[in-house]
Order: sequence, then structure tokens, then C-alpha cells
Amino acid sequence: MLLKLKRTPGIYLVGFMGAGKSTVGNLLADHLGWFFSDLDQEIEAEQGVTIAQIFDTRGEDEFRKIEHEALNRHVREIERGKPTVIALGGGAFAQAANQDLLSERGVPIWLDCPIARVRERLEGLSDRPLARNPEKFEQLYQERRAAYAKADYRIEVDTDDPAQIVAAILKLPIF
Repeated sequence: MLLKLKRTPGIYLVGFMGAGKSTVGNLLADHLGWFFSDLDQEIEAEQGVTIAQIFDTRGEDEFRKIEHEALNRHVREIERGKPTVIALGGGAFAQAANQDLLSERGVPIWLDCPIARVRERLEGLSDRPLARNPEKFEQLYQERRAAYAKADYRIEVDTDDPAQIVAAILKLPIF
């Protein structure tokens, strides 16, 4: 196992909304015998409202602060030896402060899902505030790719079978 992962047993799944981070993360954590956290679900539970409602009532900047604080709490637990796979929200790793926090404290892995597949997965869902406008959605997808590319590893999501994605992650040289 990679020395960095031994010191700080955290795997952070990053990527665009709909890439499968939560599904893959849960399965990966189960396979490793680690804890799992879906950061967006955790924030919704703590705040008592949906991410969309936070965006609509408090704005994206306030959401990003809440998100960073939640991520920071998890990193502290990981540093204390709690091995965890965390599925980040689509914009979390696009924030420089989060990139800095995670890059030295575990292993960020980018689930790179083609935009056509993302669109199929999100079709008909209204709980994604940044997916409401198709042109902005495409632009956001393209803009965030540069941030995601800063992850330690990239896994191409070319299937809807999460077990195949987990198998690809387990082949990475970190294990």
C-alpha cells in the first residue's frame, strides 16, 4: 500500500455530478472494510435541508464553506486512523482549499465520466442546482475537468457497473 495512504487512510472520490462517486465509494469502502461517507448526504442531514435548498436560500459561497468544514472534520478523523472512503460533491475538488487539504492527506481519485453518460444519469432529476441550465451545465463540466485532473489518479467511467469501476480502482498502485 502506498505510504501516503498508510499514514492517512483516506480515499477521496472526485468527479462531476452523476459520475457514480457515491455508489462506487460505498462499494469500495465495503470491499476494503473501511468507513464510507457521502459528503453531500452528510451535509443535508446536518443542515436539515437539501443541497438545492442551501444553494437557493444561502447561495453557493455559503454551501462551499459548509462543505469545506465537513470535509475538514473527516480529514481529522482520517488522520486519527479512521480509514474512510469519501464521495465528494461535484464541486468540492474544484475548490483550491479542498484540493490542498486532500492532496496531502490521502489519495484523490477522479471518476471521469463522459458528459453523455452524466446527462443520461441525471435526466429528470431536479435536485441538482447546477444542472438546471443545459448550457451552463456543459460549461461547468468542461471547467471542472482541469481541477479533477489534479487528482492523484483517473479512472475512466465507461460502464454503469460499479463493480467494474471498483475493480479498476483496486488495480491502482496504491494497493
